[in-house]
Amino acid sequence: MTTTAPASVRAFVPTGSGLSFTGLLRSEWIKLRSVRSTIWSYATVVLISFGMALLMSVSIDFGDSPVPADAQATLLAQAATFGVFFGQLVVAVLGVLAISGEYSTGMIRSSLTATPRRLPMLAAKAVVLFVCTFVVGVITTVGSYLVAASVLGGKGISASLTDPDLLLPLLGGALYLALVAVFALGVGAILRSSAGGIAAALGIILLLPIVLPMIPAQWATDLMPYLLSNAGLGVFGLNAFGPESFEVWQNVLIVLGWVAVSLAGAAMLLRRRDA
Repeated sequence: MTTTAPASVRAFVPTGSGLSFTGLLRSEWIKLRSVRSTIWSYATVVLISFGMALLMSVSIDFGDSPVPADAQATLLAQAATFGVFFGQLVVAVLGVLAISGEYSTGMIRSSLTATPRRLPMLAAKAVVLFVCTFVVGVITTVGSYLVAASVLGGKGISASLTDPDLLLPLLGGALYLALVAVFALGVGAILRSSAGGIAAALGIILLLPIVLPMIPAQWATDLMPYLLSNAGLGVFGLNAFGPESFEVWQNVLIVLGWVAVSLAGAAMLLRRRDA
């Protein structure tokens, strides 16, 4: 004798298709904003950036030499994006924790059960993390500009926010922070460990630019502009290697290359390994 399951039961039988991508975005947004480390990380980025902008603006002393009008926007942009140097470390930690935390708590099994194909889950995490970090980055750099402008205005330095020499570096700094966060997300997915992922991400961002110049070889010197953090300087308009540096769009492509490699490795291992 066979029985038929009630309609209320049949409605909850999984079909194997998983959540829609919109549902995944909503789910990842809830995960990201409900974790206290996210709030503390973003708040730290904002406070560090404001503090560094204030410190740099107060420390600058022009003496009796006036700053040319065409250089004032660039000077304000440098003061406003100074905090990005430190903020990148914070968002890198956040990017790793965005996925390694699920492995440590076991939540990743629920995430992968809801998304059998797995890759849409990773894509949704990357999209949500990128958008949130970019928005915070814009708030951070624009706010830092307002802090710097209030101090430097008393020293005869001023520039409109709509000036391309100012606005583009501010947006570039926000873009770089968002890309670093997504890069670190890929590293965290590859290593599946908070400690290991943070160490690897910060090592690539912070230690490689220090260690590589110590190698007495031309290839090491040639690789310097291709490092993630060095190319990141060029994303918001700082030429770390003088006039021979890449253009802004070329630096963006280099950073995107690092992000693509990180996410490709994460996607490949996510499909092959068990949770």
